[in-house]
Order: sequence, then C-alpha cells, then structure tokens
Amino acid sequence: MRDHAPVLFELRDVSMDRGDRRVLDAVSAGIPAGATAIVGPSGAGKSTLLRLLNRLADPTRGEISYRGRALQEYDPLALRREVSLVPQLPALMEGTVGSNLEYAARLAARQPAAERCLRLAGLEPEFAARDVAKLSVGEQQRAMLARALVQEPAVLLLDEPTSALDHAARDAIEATLVRLRHELELSVVLVTHDPEQARRLSDWVVRFEDGRAAECGPQVEVLA
Repeated sequence: MRDHAPVLFELRDVSMDRGDRRVLDAVSAGIPAGATAIVGPSGAGKSTLLRLLNRLADPTRGEISYRGRALQEYDPLALRREVSLVPQLPALMEGTVGSNLEYAARLAARQPAAERCLRLAGLEPEFAARDVAKLSVGEQQRAMLARALVQEPAVLLLDEPTSALDHAARDAIEATLVRLRHELELSVVLVTHDPEQARRLSDWVVRFEDGRAAECGPQVEVLA
C-alpha cells in the first residue's frame, strides 16, 4: 500500500457469480485513498467490482471492507452518498440538468449547489436549464459528474468515463478529474481498459485478468 495513504477498500477472497458464470474469482486487493485505476480488458470484471464497492450488488462470497468496517454493515443508501458511482453510460433522468442535480441533492439531504458543481464538472451555470436529451455525450458525462458532486461524496467511482468521447473531450474530462482531486481532496477509483489513461490519472493500480486481480501496487511498478 502506498506510503501514508490510508486504506479505503480491502477485498478478501471476493467472488461474484452471475448465473453459472464466475465474474470475479477470489479477488484480494487493497485500494488506498487517492487515485486508483482498475485496469484490464473488457470482460475482466472491472465494472462488477465498482458495483460491489457501493453495494449495488453484494459478493457471492468473500468480504469487502470500507475504512476498516465491513461493507455490509453500511446502509446502502448512506454508503452511496459517500461513495458515488458514475456509470459508463449516462443515466440522466428526463428533464433539465438542474432538475437532475436537485433530485440527487434531495436524496443526500444536501443543499443543491448546482452552479458550483456544474463549474467543478466543467460546465457553465447556464447548463442547469438545458434539456438532458439535447446534450452531447461529453456534456452528459459532465452532467453525470456534477450530479455525483452535488451529493458531496468522499469517493468517486468512475466506470470508463471517457470511453465514448473523442480525444479532445477525453482530455478535457481528464483535466477536470485531476483538478477535482486537488480542489476537493476526493479519492477516485477509475475503471479503464487504457493503461495510458491509468498512467495519467492514477497513483495505484489493480490489474485485472479473467476476473482475478493479477497485480496490485504503485502505478509506476504495475504499469512499468
């Protein structure tokens, strides 16, 4: 584990079955505070791991802890306010960007600081009035990020946040994520199939192959 970085998540022999298929197979790994990339090819189990980290699903066997406490001891809704998942495919509700942020804020019993969160996500405040159906894919990704930020999470779980974007939009989102980490002192767990993106955005890497954590450690070592 990285020097001086407390452990956020600890996985001990975690397996996950989907029907008769083993998606995760006896995964044991630590994820520290800071920026961690979960790297591997499609179908390796990366997105399933993110779903387990905020209890959208529970493992078939094994144990996951968050900040030293078993994940299943947390109320799922309370956990998701602190550990916020931004999925790969935008999943905004019908209506405006602002109504999406207000809904997320109500769920977390927060004041909807829409303008601040839009700016943090790289959108101008005028986007609050925009119909989500008229946003580009890159704008939808940023709106999803703003919706997560309005809940004031401690951890962002990001599932392939730039996979559907062109290079310019990808670079802009990556720059936003770097800035957010420093401005808000957020921890980020990023799923990516791209080792170069992991180099740009993470300090710690868990490398997945066929549902197993093949390697875990500092990014400069795992991706050497």
